[in-house]
Amino acid sequence: MSIKENLIADIMERDREIIFQDASNTPSFKDKVSKDHPIIADFTEYSPLHKGHRHCMMAAKKQVPQGIFVAIVPGPTERSGRGLPYIMTRQARAQAAVAVGADIVVEGPPMGIMGSGQYSLCLAKMIKALDADYIPRGYKPVEGFDIIMDRISQGHAVAPKPYKMVDLTTREVLLEGKLEEDNYVIASLSRSLHKIGFNFKGKFLFVKRIPGVSGTIIREAVLQGDLNQAQDMLPSETIKVLRVEMENGRAPLHDKRDVDSILKTANEYSQDELNNLALLDAKTVQKIMDERPFNDLDQLQKCISWGFSTHFQHRVLSSLEAKVDKETIYKYIENYPSLIRVLNYKDKHVLQEFKNRIPHRRIQIWQ
Repeated sequence: MSIKENLIADIMERDREIIFQDASNTPSFKDKVSKDHPIIADFTEYSPLHKGHRHCMMAAKKQVPQGIFVAIVPGPTERSGRGLPYIMTRQARAQAAVAVGADIVVEGPPMGIMGSGQYSLCLAKMIKALDADYIPRGYKPVEGFDIIMDRISQGHAVAPKPYKMVDLTTREVLLEGKLEEDNYVIASLSRSLHKIGFNFKGKFLFVKRIPGVSGTIIREAVLQGDLNQAQDMLPSETIKVLRVEMENGRAPLHDKRDVDSILKTANEYSQDELNNLALLDAKTVQKIMDERPFNDLDQLQKCISWGFSTHFQHRVLSSLEAKVDKETIYKYIENYPSLIRVLNYKDKHVLQEFKNRIPHRRIQIWQ
């Protein structure tokens, strides 16, 4: 295997252990203390961190100058909500976040092997664990979204329903049709926060997205090894981290998977074992059983049901790659976050302020 393929295999083996460990640990709670330093909790993939991300971060820090900006970066398995690999490891993404201006970076949930509602719930539970005072979210201005932001600011949960958005407090239909991805995440998060009993009234900081940033162009520039193509979209700090990762064979990773492990799982797991894996449905499992053995991912991917989104197939591949069963995922969510795992931080002074701010939770520094 290549250096990158070995890296992916090592990450999966390590992160699988993290997920099983976190699933078995119950969180600890202690009494809270005063809020000398407000917590600004943002959730972003940073794959990679671009100028839009920096704009949202700086806007939040400007509104809350005494706040501790905590970036929640998706963690184990290094797979996005679309089931696709990230460009860089979470350590590198955390490094870029701190370089750009984040105070603390903590590990978020394993997005790629969960349903969208599951990781939204984990995100909400992390925000509650951090006792967040502010939640900055970038949004795309579209007709009808103003009323949704207004209701969320009032502390109302807005639930995405089939082809409509509903205020769960008043039961009003606020918008007919679907929301675009960033705006959908905001509404979905409000519902998850409401579900766990977290009062988010007045806590959302809505930041209008800036134009001219294309994730597709950025990913293509990284894949081609020519970051100059995207230099107008990326902060210099991100470019610096990216270049070091590329020089050391740790990026780009967004086109890499542990193919041997995926094929071995699909070819050798029993039907019961496949049915127990997160995200795999009975129809897909039966097709895998009927069509195996597989020699490549293209053959395997044809057996995967389309599911509820265009990203479902990639998420199933990620589940076959990670090999985490449904029961473990349920336990992981129930106990999440069993601890606050810090990936990076600005300096020891800020880290101590962060620890003082949330003494009610167990904190672990990433090693």
